[in-house]
Amino acid sequence: MSARALLRHLDAALAALDPGPLCIGYSGGLDSLALLHALASLPAARARGLSAIHVDHGLHTESADWAQHCQFTAAGLQLPLRIVRVAVRRADGDGLEAAARTARLAAFRQHLPAGAILVLAHHADDQTETVLLKLLRGAGPEGLRGMRALRRLGEHLLWRPLLPIPRATLQAYAQEHALQWIDDPSNADTRHARNFLRHAVLPTLRARWPRLDTAVGHSARWMNAAAEQLQHDAAVALAQIQGLDPATLAWPAWLQLGDALRPLTLRLWLRGLGLSTPEHVHVDQLQQQLRDADDDRNPCVSWPGAELRRYRGLVYAQAPQIAPDPAWEQNWDGRGTLPLPAGCGSLALGTPATQPLALTVRLRRGGERLRPHDQTHTRDLRDLLQQAGVPPWQRGRLPLVYAGDELIAVADLWHTARAETLLGGTLRFLPDASKQP
Repeated sequence: MSARALLRHLDAALAALDPGPLCIGYSGGLDSLALLHALASLPAARARGLSAIHVDHGLHTESADWAQHCQFTAAGLQLPLRIVRVAVRRADGDGLEAAARTARLAAFRQHLPAGAILVLAHHADDQTETVLLKLLRGAGPEGLRGMRALRRLGEHLLWRPLLPIPRATLQAYAQEHALQWIDDPSNADTRHARNFLRHAVLPTLRARWPRLDTAVGHSARWMNAAAEQLQHDAAVALAQIQGLDPATLAWPAWLQLGDALRPLTLRLWLRGLGLSTPEHVHVDQLQQQLRDADDDRNPCVSWPGAELRRYRGLVYAQAPQIAPDPAWEQNWDGRGTLPLPAGCGSLALGTPATQPLALTVRLRRGGERLRPHDQTHTRDLRDLLQQAGVPPWQRGRLPLVYAGDELIAVADLWHTARAETLLGGTLRFLPDASKQP
């Protein structure tokens, strides 16, 4: 593809893009420089308020000089450039590449102009590397779809107009226009997985299969279509098996889903609850536990940020919780809101007390009994909880209200006739929102 053809490609892609100002993620390297220069040559791009953003990761001794170079280049093209400096922090298990990418995307989300479309210079060679890396990590259709030309990035759109374009075209364009770019030496470090693939593996593959990048691009587009269809099917399945409580799922129906839909539906459910999603090993463990555990067991599968527990016909999802001290108790005069321990929530009267009360609030210790105001017999609290279907792990987190030695209320579930007189109505029990999905 010639330089003129590259500009025609960008102009046509730009005409089909949603409205919005364009902001190019400009590293100073060859790819992003070619994109910056080419878009700056298009009146339609400038009409959108074309600008650039450079993220200085601070990982190289010359990073400040690179930022200055980017500033000089952007000024020469009469384009505004914002430089954002970030601190790259490795999360557990993340390599340097992943940590830098996370910091970079966070900076983009935070510093992009309102309504801006972030434009990145990923090209066909990058797509090949991404798909092969995902394949080597055992990804399914969602991962093997590679990078998408257009996707959401928080409140913004992320646009990759160069995905069909080989890097050789960008290099020819840069050389034709005598552009000066930065060569980051870390790009040659084959200790990084992508660099090893780029320098040690792909040249051999391309020598044997010259159309490798075209073929992988076709496969990625097929996988993208398959992934979108599976996502649609997962959303339909989730609507059918999610409980009235959004944090529950009918596990027998989930197990009956096809192998492709089961993990997707699970992850879609958890993302909707704001919980972390599982790795393959956790999905396999959950399936095995649900199938093999005896009916009287309540298996739990957990990973950082989430835990799933089975009770009867449902799986319950929640953030990990700290077990409260069962010996906890607190005197309470019935006024204001009483905070409960270990993220168990808070307790308040439905009708504010007109005078101080002498109440004690405890957690369940076993053997409690009470006579609900609408029943004729005193009942074991254990039986009431079982009949009401309260999951076992939630029972020890419910506040029990005593007047003297008499149990008069259990959270907002049951209260006695004395509680009706003494408390003036039911209690308001609010589980801790930070511990609930």
